[in-house]
Amino acid sequence: LAGAGPLGAPLSLLVLLLLGPGVWGQTEPPRDSLREELVITPLPSGDVAATFQFRTRWIRSLSHYRLFPKALGQLISKYSLRELHLSLTQGFWRTRYWGTPFLQAPSGAELWAWFQDTVTDVDKSWKELSNVLSGIFCASLNFIDSTNTVTPSASFKPLGLANGTDHSFLRYAVLPREVVCTENLTPWKKLLPCSSKAGLSVLLKADRLFHTSYHSQAVHIRPVCRDARCASISWELRQTLSVVFDAFVTGQGKQDWSLFRIRSLCGPLPLCPQDNETLEVYPPPLTTYQDVVLGTRKTYAVYDLLDTAVINNSRSLNLQLKWKRPPGNEAPPTPFLYAQRYVSGYGLHNGELSTLLYNTHPYRAFPVLLLDTVPWYLRLYVHTLTITSKGKENKPSYIHYQPAQDRMQPHLLEMLIQLPASSVTKVSIQFERALLKWTEYTPDPNHGFYVSPSVLSALVPSEVTAQPVDWEESPLFNTLFPASDSSSYFMRLYTEPLLVSLPTPDFSMPYNVICLTCTVVAVCYGSFYNLLTRTFQIEEPSKGGLARRLANLIRRARGVPPL
Repeated sequence: LAGAGPLGAPLSLLVLLLLGPGVWGQTEPPRDSLREELVITPLPSGDVAATFQFRTRWIRSLSHYRLFPKALGQLISKYSLRELHLSLTQGFWRTRYWGTPFLQAPSGAELWAWFQDTVTDVDKSWKELSNVLSGIFCASLNFIDSTNTVTPSASFKPLGLANGTDHSFLRYAVLPREVVCTENLTPWKKLLPCSSKAGLSVLLKADRLFHTSYHSQAVHIRPVCRDARCASISWELRQTLSVVFDAFVTGQGKQDWSLFRIRSLCGPLPLCPQDNETLEVYPPPLTTYQDVVLGTRKTYAVYDLLDTAVINNSRSLNLQLKWKRPPGNEAPPTPFLYAQRYVSGYGLHNGELSTLLYNTHPYRAFPVLLLDTVPWYLRLYVHTLTITSKGKENKPSYIHYQPAQDRMQPHLLEMLIQLPASSVTKVSIQFERALLKWTEYTPDPNHGFYVSPSVLSALVPSEVTAQPVDWEESPLFNTLFPASDSSSYFMRLYTEPLLVSLPTPDFSMPYNVICLTCTVVAVCYGSFYNLLTRTFQIEEPSKGGLARRLANLIRRARGVPPL
């Protein structure tokens, strides 16, 4: 992990576990292979990020499922999938303070898939696919329908081998309200060949993974080449899990961090100090790996868990990070590209959506592909779309807009915008809130309604020129996005999801009306019913009685007529 240079740059810790007959760097990969990787990165804010990756390669021509999960293999065959990407995320990755992630995902649930060109009804297959995935991962993906599904025209290109890019076979949807919990982690772990019984998956303990500032788990399926000549094709399943630990909270007031806080790969090793101006890593690595990752050159300390020299006599490994000085004293490095999004306005009638795109590169401008998906109940005024950079109008070189249909489909807006060097570009558009039917409101309508985050896709300039990458010898975190230019790297970022209030009726009034109506009906109807059904009888007064006779005796004595 780490990229500790001589100037004490932030470290990244790479723990590599290889299973199966293959080894790291071999020229001919095995027919079915499994490779595991854990990258631990101290963040500029003092937190610690841990990124797990499990890569399984499977030959579809074989009918057995030795390593590849059968549930996903049957899914590929039944729905003629070319690619499948699913992520479940709790929290938001703060690019401005945590740096650029290996793979970012939006808050909530994100699902996008490419279908084969043999599929005749893509919408039907998409709906059935989301329902099946909902059952596999115990998530609310069954709520994906036409009202939150779009077909991008330029974004979300295939990440694997692709014969064509007809976007009519692409579907994309986001559920920003989805909550991720342990019920989603358990089926995700069961897709691993050994579940959580062996390998790096023994560290996946829910009580530790969900006690974090950020949690994101994903599944990526794509076809890849099995060799350098690409003479044969394999299916690649890549399961990723990214978490950000608040070192100060989990460490009970201390920012030092160790693998034991997740669950040690067993007992700790003897502490061996390592020279570094910022932090120390225990034990010192036996091998290192240098590469250009996300535009910057870093040196990674590699721990191969199959190497007997790494594991001590008790077959245990506990990696520890100790800060020599508080990391908060230094300003975090500013990424070349990051974005923010917010909603403005007052009242519950009109408003404005604004997105700020930051290009902090001092002298290079580069284009950014922006995708916005807006629900139908926010009616956009396209003529109010404005894009400004450095106080001047910035006209997009490409724009695609698909208007929404009430209760049928959302708005889709894609633009290719050139970001000038060292600038802030503002994209804003006004909207009008619609009044929903009373049956369309959620159980907590005053909480608000979520708007999907914006998606940014860009080739960001690199600080240094990258060398050609050998995909079999490179770490997993550096081989997900294909790279064609050594002077730049591909990045996909997401903004925050928005929470918008809509005109909401007073749902307490029906309760008041029901109570008042029931009271009036009970009183009036009860009285009338009593009068209509009661039988009245006239009783004759009795002539005798001791009291009457005594009264008459007294009246006679007094000279008064008797009763």
